[in-house]
Amino acid sequence: MNWKTIAVILAVGFFLARGSRKKRIMISKNFGLDEFTKSATAKRLGINNEPDVTALMNIQELVNKVLQPLRDGLGVPIIITSGYRSPALNAAIGGATNSQHMKGEAADIKSNDNARMFNYIKNHLPYDQLIWEAGDDDQPDWVHVSYKGVGNRKQILRYYPGQGYQDI
Repeated sequence: MNWKTIAVILAVGFFLARGSRKKRIMISKNFGLDEFTKSATAKRLGINNEPDVTALMNIQELVNKVLQPLRDGLGVPIIITSGYRSPALNAAIGGATNSQHMKGEAADIKSNDNARMFNYIKNHLPYDQLIWEAGDDDQPDWVHVSYKGVGNRKQILRYYPGQGYQDI
C-alpha cells in the first residue's frame, strides 16, 4: 500500500466520521470520492453506498491508472455517471451479480466526445474491460471502463440494447 492510498483511507475515515458536515475528498487533481459514491437511487431508498477499504484502494487505482490520465490526455472534463455501487445498491438497480462496480474497479463515464474518450482509453491506457454502451456507430451513450491491479483482460465490448454484449 503506497502513501497516497493510506492518505485516501485516512481522509475517507475523517470524511465518514464528520457525518453531516462532509467536506469533499479529492482523490486526484480532478476527481473527488463523492463522484464515485453519489447515487439518487441510494439516497431515495436509504441505501448505504460507502465503499470499504478494499473498494477505496481499487477506486484510487482506477483513478490513478485510467481516469486521471484520460482527463489529462484529452484535456476535457470526464463525468462519472456510475462509480462505486454497494451490493445493496447494485441489487436495487438490477446490476450484474459480478459487477466490478461493487469492487470499486469500474466506472461509467461521459465527456463531450464519448467516441474520442473510448478510443483514447483503448489506444493509450491500461484497462480490464472497455464497453461502448448503446448509442450508434459514431458515439456511445456512455463508456464503461474497469481496471484491476493484476490480470487485466483488455476486453472490448459493445452493448446493444435488447440484444446484449458483443466483442468488438
